[in-house]
Amino acid sequence: MNNQKQQKPTLTGQRFKTRKRDEKERFDPTQFQESIVQGLNQTGTDLEAVAKFLDASGAKLDYRRYAETLFDILVAGGMLAPGGTLSDDMTRTEFCLFTAQEDLETMQAYAQVFNKLIRRYKYLEKGFEEEIKKLLLFLKGFTESERNKLAMLTGILLANGNISASILSSLYNENLVKEGVSAAFAVKLFKSWINEKDINSVAASLRKVGMDNRLMELFPANKRSCEHFSKYFTDAGLKELSDFARNQQSIGARKELQKELQEQMSRGDPQKEIIAFTREEMKKANLSEQAMIGIIWTSVMSSVEWNKKEELVTEQAIKHLKQYSPLLKAFTSQGLSELSLLLKIQEYCYDNIHFMKAFQKIVVLLYKADVLSEEAILKWYTEAHLAKGKSVFLEQMKKFVEWLKNAEEETETRETNE
Repeated sequence: MNNQKQQKPTLTGQRFKTRKRDEKERFDPTQFQESIVQGLNQTGTDLEAVAKFLDASGAKLDYRRYAETLFDILVAGGMLAPGGTLSDDMTRTEFCLFTAQEDLETMQAYAQVFNKLIRRYKYLEKGFEEEIKKLLLFLKGFTESERNKLAMLTGILLANGNISASILSSLYNENLVKEGVSAAFAVKLFKSWINEKDINSVAASLRKVGMDNRLMELFPANKRSCEHFSKYFTDAGLKELSDFARNQQSIGARKELQKELQEQMSRGDPQKEIIAFTREEMKKANLSEQAMIGIIWTSVMSSVEWNKKEELVTEQAIKHLKQYSPLLKAFTSQGLSELSLLLKIQEYCYDNIHFMKAFQKIVVLLYKADVLSEEAILKWYTEAHLAKGKSVFLEQMKKFVEWLKNAEEETETRETNE
């Protein structure tokens, strides 16, 4: 008997491994386009039927692969070549956004079509945003009426949160800005956005994507001023937007000023120089003394690294504020400015928990340094304080306020006797 194991037969020759990516079909949107165009031609202007057709077609057609083609057809009637012209070699439809009526109601109905489609096929969300960005870059290739419809639709989609405000970055394209296309498009877009929601919705969305300070970029560099922006959009019936942009520019200027003051303090620049610089900037930015004292307080408190221990931070704060009391005094010449400073101190001590017990000592120091008057302190105590930490701070100030009132009464009695 043969004990040796019988060898298994082996296959000889070269073995080819087919990779999945080699098996993928070639990108060919022709058949896909024909199916969509045919469906749109059958449904015509009935947008309810269009929404149903698109919903059903997603199960049979590859929306994921041909998202750009799908959106091109729905907007322009066929596939768009670079620059925004329609490709000649493919079938088109006359039933699309660009051939629809140019009014807000029709655009709202189209927005619903896109909304339903993307809700049903969530994976199209990113592709749709990319499509809108692309269409905005192609604006010069469209007619004025086509631009208007696209602007209204985009405003409605932005208002309803279907797309992110980051798509507006396409409007900052140099060629579109130079020829005034971006600004004209923005007027229609923001009008439909505000009509759908309000300026607060616009502000919140722009802030979310860091676009709130970039609206001036809709104009060429030589026209990029608050005055030009304000006139352009106010004349177009968008005063709310021009007010918002003016406010944002003011906030930006204040932040820059605060940063500069912090740097001057950190360097240990003489206070006379800081005061002169601040007065000049205050004049340039047309800021009130009340606004200025808020900026100075924040700069003073941000220019130092605070101790994390409550018992040590009060001592540190008193020493630091004593040093900068001449600067604070220079910008509290009015009772309202003193009150503004008191409210800033209250807010700061409440927001920074280590300072909760330091409030009274800071106020007393600034009273002795002639920054705060007894009138301002009494007004704050009786009626003008904030709700933040109210009970804690009023309790801290109780004895000092009583002392102030007694001192005031003694002065009045002395004056009467004299």
